[in-house]
Amino acid sequence: MTQTPATIPDLVEAGLAKNTTGVACATKRGGVWIETSVDDFRAKIRQFALGLYDLGVRKGDRVALHAENSTEWLIVDQAVLRLGAVTVPIYTTQPADQIRYILEDAEARVYVVSTEALFAPLHSYVDEIATLEITVGILGAFQNGMLTFDEVLERGHAQTPDRLETLTAAVAPDDLATLVYTSGTTGQPKGVMLTHGNLVFNVLASLVRAPFDPETHRGGTLLSYLPLSHIFERMMTLLYLYIGYPIYFVEDFHEIREDFLTVRPVHFSTVPRLLEKIHAGTWTKAETLSGVQKTLMRWALGLAERYDVERTMGRLDRLQYALADRIVFKKIRALFGGNLVGISSGGAALSAALMNFFNALGLFCGQGYGLTETSPVITTFVPGQLRAGSAGKALREVEVHIADDGEILTRGPHVMKGYYKLPDKTAEVLTDEGWFHTGDIGHLDEDGHLFITDRKKELFKLSTGKYIAPSPIEMALGASLFIEQAVVVGSEYKFCSALVVLDAQAIGRHFKEDVTAPSVVGLAAHPSVIALIQQEVDAVNAALPHWEQIKKFRLLEHPFSIEGGELTPTLKVKRRVVHQKYQEEIEAMYE
Repeated sequence: MTQTPATIPDLVEAGLAKNTTGVACATKRGGVWIETSVDDFRAKIRQFALGLYDLGVRKGDRVALHAENSTEWLIVDQAVLRLGAVTVPIYTTQPADQIRYILEDAEARVYVVSTEALFAPLHSYVDEIATLEITVGILGAFQNGMLTFDEVLERGHAQTPDRLETLTAAVAPDDLATLVYTSGTTGQPKGVMLTHGNLVFNVLASLVRAPFDPETHRGGTLLSYLPLSHIFERMMTLLYLYIGYPIYFVEDFHEIREDFLTVRPVHFSTVPRLLEKIHAGTWTKAETLSGVQKTLMRWALGLAERYDVERTMGRLDRLQYALADRIVFKKIRALFGGNLVGISSGGAALSAALMNFFNALGLFCGQGYGLTETSPVITTFVPGQLRAGSAGKALREVEVHIADDGEILTRGPHVMKGYYKLPDKTAEVLTDEGWFHTGDIGHLDEDGHLFITDRKKELFKLSTGKYIAPSPIEMALGASLFIEQAVVVGSEYKFCSALVVLDAQAIGRHFKEDVTAPSVVGLAAHPSVIALIQQEVDAVNAALPHWEQIKKFRLLEHPFSIEGGELTPTLKVKRRVVHQKYQEEIEAMYE
């Protein structure tokens, strides 16, 4: 009888034994895919772990990992965990002051960084961090005293392999595996303490809901583009390793279309924004055609827009969809490499319209819900039981409860140990009975499907006394081909307004102008553009009660960004920053 993995090293070793391709993972560098065999992957994990041990790293020590997705990222992470040490992932987009805060707060002894460009902002003060003793450069040494990735591997050669087996055997499910610092939408990041048991449970429970059968598609590949620093992609990568599938890490998101054709994945995880862009791109493609081709593609996409995952189709509908599949949908699926079976969406709410659209194309597409503090999945889709707009049902052994004020609470083996060195903050969200307060508002339907309506802290009240949940309105606005981002405002005012960022390329195509620059300067003041966006806003307003309708909007000259301070590394909007930065524009809408 196969033993259920108890720790992350157990999980990964069990998965590598199932791998029939011989390739553990691959990294694209300079446009070339570099594959690492299962044997080399195992050997480098062992050598890097022993190299760290030779440098003095012991159980419980924190090792910060600041790098793009890569084979080396996985090797460092797995090596750290086999020592019983703790990985502290850092986003490549994190600003330098937050990186310093994380290194100091986590009391990191080791800092592993991939490139000189990532290291440059920290160069001047990395020596000032009291606990930091060792720096390692994955692709080179970027300062005096820094070791390279290969030098740490060499140190591992001199150590006895049996020593690592003993150290790994001493790792327990309740041991801390990682400190993941939250994005910091409301202040300084907090270190979320997740154990081996948290992550192993989440992998095994999520695998039951996988949109593809690992045995049926054995030998298939998987594509990864979301950052491994994000707990969603990290958990999914552990799941991929456990089922024995090779993982291919995208080098440049802008090349993902070519990567799909090369890798031909069975599955990939994503956030809704990519799906929104693909959806918009299919309609844009239709508009570039002419004659019969244009008519047929618009007809087929119109069918997809009307598809309902819960409705049983009649004979005529089945015939229409079969024809649409033959002339349009099959060609769209081919753009993903031809082997794609399923897409798992997380990180933000996936609209019912998008879920229906992608399933109509013959690609299973469902969403889940969770937080860093829940490692991360609380609920996810159940294949065969999709409900459009829902985040699915709770995982096995996971409890979900809706509080009197609508807040979603959860309890189970997925919940964190707490916030690192912050007992008061932990007590605010974690009760003595084990219930974690998510801060999200939602409801369960009669069949147990969870629907998320908004963040509790993001609800605001109009001067009329009406409460507004901005996220659903923003999601509806963002579904427009011409709107890249939107933030709804109106707290203590009489009506709702919105700050809107344009999709400059879509606007340019609509007006048949060559607008390719990232800046939208000039477009925001163009009367024709304003009129176009007014039509899009009116269409959204038609489905909203009058108190939620957008009465005024302002088009912004520049998109929200991490560099500009409006977005977190996980691309969540920092509403407080947006309100402060665009206070003048907001006030002008209410003059």
